[in-house]
Amino acid sequence: MPTQAEKGRALRALHERPGIFVIPNPWDAGSAKLLASLGFEALATTSLGHANSLGRRDGTLSREQILANAREIAEATDLPVSADLENCYADDPGEASETIRLAAAAGLVGGSIEDASGDAARPIYDFDLAVARVAAAARVARSLEFPFTLVARAENYLHGRPDFDDTVRRLRAFADAGADVLYAPGLRDLETIRRLAAAVPKPVNVVMGLADPDLTLRQLEEAGVKRVSVGGALARLAWAAVRDAAVAMRDGGSFQWVRGIVSRKELTDILGR
Repeated sequence: MPTQAEKGRALRALHERPGIFVIPNPWDAGSAKLLASLGFEALATTSLGHANSLGRRDGTLSREQILANAREIAEATDLPVSADLENCYADDPGEASETIRLAAAAGLVGGSIEDASGDAARPIYDFDLAVARVAAAARVARSLEFPFTLVARAENYLHGRPDFDDTVRRLRAFADAGADVLYAPGLRDLETIRRLAAAVPKPVNVVMGLADPDLTLRQLEEAGVKRVSVGGALARLAWAAVRDAAVAMRDGGSFQWVRGIVSRKELTDILGR
């Protein structure tokens, strides 16, 4: 098993080498082992996928629950793991940055901080507070004994504020504050993604669970994207598969879906790794 420092360097190297890479999103240890068996080089957790697996909506789990799940995923494979840490579970910069320290203690080598407040009346933190939160998180990340890749997210497009200029302003400030990767979830079209990547100074993550699914990895790379995640999309796909099989049983008495299941041998091979 690689050390945490080795995992941290491996994740950082993926962002520094030429070309784009995919960092898929497992929601538990089993899905992490499955993705690792397919040759991916790093993983990122999904708060939505984990919450849904517990019968909960996204954004309703505690920091302790999110970190416990992330620890299980980090321990499940040899791959470096970054975590969806939502808004780091605090408004105050110092309290939010404590989540980065706890994430590192859980075995993670990367994590995100977003500028969504969780307050429906004011869903996005004011600019200065948002930047201060990223700066505090970056200070903690830099204090660790291994490279911790900090992802800063500008959430405008997810909260009814499709303001491109403000999103770029925030991401540039987050980069200046110490973020290693920049992320504006909710961008759908290639031209907007291209403009964003050209406007900011750090590697850009695009989540394909929200963007136009007709986009290809090659198109995203040509647009300047460094890494691609899928958020909770794989977990939601699993839900869709179970739903469709259940409807086939209920309405048509059909069990044809059994032909597409993973074999016991393949499962044993994957989970025994």
